Amino acid sequence: MFERFTDRARAVVRSAVEQAQRDGRRPVGTEHLLLAVLADTDALASRVLTSAGVDADDLRARIRRHVGAGGIGLGEADAAALREIGIDLAAIVARIEDNFGPDALREAVPAPRRRWRLRRPVGGPFSPRSRKALELALREALRLRHRHIGTEHLLLGVLREGGGLGAVVLTEAGVDLDDLRRRVELALRTAA
Repeated sequence: MFERFTDRARAVVRSAVEQAQRDGRRPVGTEHLLLAVLADTDALASRVLTSAGVDADDLRARIRRHVGAGGIGLGEADAAALREIGIDLAAIVARIEDNFGPDALREAVPAPRRRWRLRRPVGGPFSPRSRKALELALREALRLRHRHIGTEHLLLGVLREGGGLGAVVLTEAGVDLDDLRRRVELALRTAA
């Protein structure tokens, strides 16, 4: 499948893998694909996202809220429970980060263990939802009768998958996924 990817789409996928590794999360999720598409400002998909009012910093903040408050592994429900008993989690996290640095609470990534035989994870570096989004990107390209898979197809795949964190944070940001889909398809038609 990757042989049909344009150079730009390959770079976006590599960027998503690197982003997931920097975040300390092993599988690449749809949120990483979305952020990588948005980071390539010259790409058609990025321009469509920007014109729809999508902001990368806002998406990162929303993703952080879903993954865990400040990278410490506590979700919103945990923070609410602590607030109920009078503990302000945000203030505690802020003081720790002031004293020890911005990534003080981030889980350390262990050094890779050396093995005689290198085994790859069954699904590769991608989560099941991001693999599905990549497969749907191929299907979108075929549906549109394109011989290549570009960043716009990656975005359409993330949108069509619909249940991943990438689509969830877009919806929370006030983006109508169907409208965004139409905008991408319109941009593809006008660019052709």
